[in-house]
Amino acid sequence: MADEATEAFVANRELLFAMTYNVLGTVADTEDVLQDTWLAWSRQEPGRIENPRAYLVRIAVRAALAKREAILRRRETYVGPWLPEPLVGDEEKADPETVSLALLVVLETLSPLERVVFVLHEVFGYPHAEIAEIVDRSPAAVRQLGHRAREHVQARRPRFRATPGERRAVTDTFMAALLGGDLDAFLRMLAPDVTIWTDGGGKARAVPRPVHGRDNAARVLAGLAVRFPGRVGARLLHANGEPGLLLFADGAPFGVVALDLTPDGDSIAAVYIVTNPEKLSRVQGV
Repeated sequence: MADEATEAFVANRELLFAMTYNVLGTVADTEDVLQDTWLAWSRQEPGRIENPRAYLVRIAVRAALAKREAILRRRETYVGPWLPEPLVGDEEKADPETVSLALLVVLETLSPLERVVFVLHEVFGYPHAEIAEIVDRSPAAVRQLGHRAREHVQARRPRFRATPGERRAVTDTFMAALLGGDLDAFLRMLAPDVTIWTDGGGKARAVPRPVHGRDNAARVLAGLAVRFPGRVGARLLHANGEPGLLLFADGAPFGVVALDLTPDGDSIAAVYIVTNPEKLSRVQGV
């Protein structure tokens, strides 16, 4: 029976991780929820559970909702802007369940329950009736939550997404400008209303507030290489399935950069820079 329980959990672990991460935005908290889910699951008799996947999803989602409330309380004392923890790798992950860092930022503005409904319905395709059973709400209430969440996200995230080739080309150009301290290049590629968000969590060098506007943002970005000549490096990686950059100082990684493009894909609408070492512990070997 123990082997059967383990096999069922392992078979669904990737799904549970993706769902929970999309709700929470941090890997450590996601792992905590998966551990709690395993402990709750291991106490059951698998043979008596008709649908192990549905049962595991219900446990994980409810645990993620409770964890989400704790995260929001913790955020009240967070130093500076807060960004999700990036999932990084050397290859682009062609996975429809991979949520971009930019979309995760938008999901941060939803209520915990709205976020769960959006993730389950829009990302994983769960019908509202099934979500209602998972979160213990009526189908009508879940549909209303989903409608509000979808409208909120669509207002901030247009449906059109740049192609992988367009994202890669912009990222390459951005990296060259960053390493060269090229102010003019940044002025050409940044949208007029661009914003830079830097998350150091009070533990690493970061801009304490968002930087708005093309001129201000270009000066901040161009100044990075100028202030530390020969010390700053970068290389391409993939953050949440999209092209991004891993930043180095004196050969040691210190930040991950993700870019959000305008709907036409021609310019950069937002720059997300994570330097909080607690959110970079998994990039050391990348």
